[in-house]
Amino acid sequence: MYQNEPYNHSSQVPYEDIGSLKASKSVSFDLRDGDVEITGFPPSENHRSRSGDDEIRPACSSASSVLTADVIADPLSFQIVCLVVFLGDMARGIFFPTMWNLVKTLGGDQVLLGYTIASFSFGRMLVLPLFGAWSVKYGYRKTLLVSTVVLFFGTLLFGHVLSVGKHWFLLLANTFVGIGSGTLGVTVAYASEVTPTRNRTSYIAWIGAVQYAGTSATPFLGSLFVVMFSRGQDMAEDYRGLPQINEFTAPVLFMTFMSIVTLYLLYFYFQDTEHGLSTTKANSARQKLRDDVGNTTICFGRVTTYTACLVACMILNAFTKGPMSCFETLGVEFAESRFDMHRAQAGSIVATMGLIGTIALMLLRLYFNKYDDTVTISFGITFFIMGIAMNFFLDRENPQNNSDWIYVISMFMSYSIGYPICHTALIGLFSKIVGRRPQGILQGLFSASGSVARVSFPVMAGYVVSYRNIETLFVILCFVLGVSVVFVVAARDTLTRLAT
Repeated sequence: MYQNEPYNHSSQVPYEDIGSLKASKSVSFDLRDGDVEITGFPPSENHRSRSGDDEIRPACSSASSVLTADVIADPLSFQIVCLVVFLGDMARGIFFPTMWNLVKTLGGDQVLLGYTIASFSFGRMLVLPLFGAWSVKYGYRKTLLVSTVVLFFGTLLFGHVLSVGKHWFLLLANTFVGIGSGTLGVTVAYASEVTPTRNRTSYIAWIGAVQYAGTSATPFLGSLFVVMFSRGQDMAEDYRGLPQINEFTAPVLFMTFMSIVTLYLLYFYFQDTEHGLSTTKANSARQKLRDDVGNTTICFGRVTTYTACLVACMILNAFTKGPMSCFETLGVEFAESRFDMHRAQAGSIVATMGLIGTIALMLLRLYFNKYDDTVTISFGITFFIMGIAMNFFLDRENPQNNSDWIYVISMFMSYSIGYPICHTALIGLFSKIVGRRPQGILQGLFSASGSVARVSFPVMAGYVVSYRNIETLFVILCFVLGVSVVFVVAARDTLTRLAT
């Protein structure tokens, strides 16, 4: 009877229907990776399915992380995790329209702007592996609570930058904001743990969508605060930090409010998961195939293919996030110098493109399930390159001759299509290669690789633009992305087999 009926892991099944176990207990089926796993057994017991073909190992996950075949059993906790992701990247996006003006108000230039943007990612880089390890040791709930508290105090520090008036304090405050936002590896690990492999990229697309909304759509709010509270560059000396409300402190107040809301939801409504034993089927033919591919060695027998692919995905993450961070660093300055735009208009365009990218990720969830991740990555990077290359031949001397539509289309191809699609597919690919191993630490390292790029690329961009021009920077970024897409195409077969 069990062989002909579809298994629903979330339904409770009396033990007497399975064997000679006590009827007072119950079990549930976990269908991740398409394999059947049974939770509720004592860790020392192994059981076989009715067909007797496959050995089933226990999966010690709590009820909150239990899956149905296609959906998550605890959608509220997943939605709270999405809010944490959104808040963490809103800490970057909401300050986008005002960051360049803030640096100029403090007497800085493009180099200081580069260091300021890099300080956020530097803070993230410091804690991403640490938070990943904490999520395994202490659980997701405690780790996310700690990070959100740090983010709350970091935004308060940021609100006093103008009162202090020192460059080092700006870097310090933005570093603490970055530390509080260093949960991307934790949240992706949570999504990977509670989602089935066959649908994992589509669920990670939701994570990617809210992350991208935080980075690229919240500049709408920053631009709104500019319109509402800007006093003009001529009155920059009148700006002060909190409790004064101006274009720089209004985003801070909004961030602190959102931090409080997130802390409340995490503390009272988020249901943690328990990390248990490995739940891989012992006799899975697919697992054996993956092991055969992953255990082969390269580099004179010193590195396994599995390790090499993980490292390669981290490098790809750096090579795609780096160019994006350059746009975040110099996007407003680029619009002002090459298109004669006001920062509020530039921020609105970027936010619009980010919103379109967010919608695109939500609509393409089914696409991510149907097509290979490597194809999607290559497609996204190609669009990213095309969006950057459009800016090679702009009129530097007479920016009024450059049509605003060039900026709009460039941002659309980069912000709305290229980066969000390739980055989301890359996260999904990395998660599938990791498989059923504990994801917290590895996802932390993966996210840290992106933070390294977000630290180094903005600093590099500041120096290139200061000593050369922004067109030279665009050539460098296209070369980096070109190398990335060539690697993905060349290594497609190996990456696909490990991710299957």
